[in-house]
Amino acid sequence: MTKHFLTCLLVLSLSTVWAQLHKDYSPTAYPDRLILGWQGNPATSQSVNWRTDSTVTTAVGAIAEADPSPDFVSSASVVAATTERVVLDGKAVRYHSVHFKNLKPGTQYSYRVGDGTHWSEWFHFRTAQDRPAPFSFLYFGDAQNDIRSLWSRAIRGAYSTLPKANLMIHAGDLITTSNADWQWAEWFEAVGWINGMVPTLATPGNHEYFKDEQGKTQVSRHWRPSFVLPENGPKGLEETTYFFDYQGTRFISLNSQAALLDSAVLRVQADWLRQVLTNNPSRWTVVVHHHPIYSTKQGRDNNEWRERMEPIYKKMGVDLVLQGHDHTYGRGLNMPLGKSRKHPDGPIYVVSVSGPKMYDIGLQDWMDRAASNTQLYQTISIDGDRLSYQSYTVTGEKYDSFELIKNPKGQNTLADQAPALAPERLDLPAEYQKRYKPDQLEEYNNRFKAYKARKQAKKD
Repeated sequence: MTKHFLTCLLVLSLSTVWAQLHKDYSPTAYPDRLILGWQGNPATSQSVNWRTDSTVTTAVGAIAEADPSPDFVSSASVVAATTERVVLDGKAVRYHSVHFKNLKPGTQYSYRVGDGTHWSEWFHFRTAQDRPAPFSFLYFGDAQNDIRSLWSRAIRGAYSTLPKANLMIHAGDLITTSNADWQWAEWFEAVGWINGMVPTLATPGNHEYFKDEQGKTQVSRHWRPSFVLPENGPKGLEETTYFFDYQGTRFISLNSQAALLDSAVLRVQADWLRQVLTNNPSRWTVVVHHHPIYSTKQGRDNNEWRERMEPIYKKMGVDLVLQGHDHTYGRGLNMPLGKSRKHPDGPIYVVSVSGPKMYDIGLQDWMDRAASNTQLYQTISIDGDRLSYQSYTVTGEKYDSFELIKNPKGQNTLADQAPALAPERLDLPAEYQKRYKPDQLEEYNNRFKAYKARKQAKKD
């Protein structure tokens, strides 16, 4: 048997294994990876992004007010889309974006996208109200690994729990290898048609970054082509740092990875954040970024990020900070032990994980509710002076719950509803139980006991 023949067998074998491990996610002339987003006023506009193969050089969107009769199709308006050629893994593909404008507030629309011959199915979306009004949204921590097989149950469970969600927030590390097309394909497949019905606001994590041929660290080549997000952030951080107003709430996405890689970027974002919060007409403010202000994993600490950002959050009245990165769950606020937590002097911090990759939990002092080795998703509703938060396991059990009630002066009162729920899930993930040495297990058990003692002291 010749060396060349053996090499051919090996290549054939590896190709077979790859094909078995990953589906063929090659684009066609038909739209795929379709996703809603915004770059304008959500009351009067809606943006859509999608992918095709390189044969599609001109694309359009069709839109009409939704109607129970199928006759609306003949009266739909056609809007030209912009098209971008992107080379990924040596293959040219096309990404397209259409911006539907001059829409009516609080109105349901039907739309589809394509090239005039190869069309997507018809989807529905509803524009925002042009004034403060009740709404709800979904929030996910890291998806990252086993996206198609295991993260899918988080996104689908979340939609089943809150099918009327007005938007979805992803706090970074949607995938684990920044430029791996098959991982992005799994992410889009797991969400499926939900992305075409519920707009997405995403912020990048460390796994969305890579080093290019010149050794420069930058966001994934998939990021900007794949999403359609506001471009109102600092120069160079478009579609990663941005703000967005929705029915009386200001959402702010910060790029913590870029900030931690470059202190100058950290300063630029901090200055930009002050300006965005100073000129903030909204009653509620929600900030999203990947790296936590207070970590939930033992041994991690983003002190440079915290020292720069937390004083701004406290001074400028941020209500809620949604984060990822640490692959455990923690919810709480930075207040001294023994001081009443019913009147927070800063935002509520949440760290959550929606995918299956799990870390050991730190059980730090700031936490009022924690979870280990548990996939979760969150629903958040805002109605006037009340913000209601729930966290669910991917099997549908309510795991955490609280409300913030805002008085006329803008001060919040916290109603923690978690004590009435099931006991906290704090067992170590199986891999940590196997690899921990006896002294490490003892240290964790001591941490666990100290955490329980602090929780009891809070009750007393």
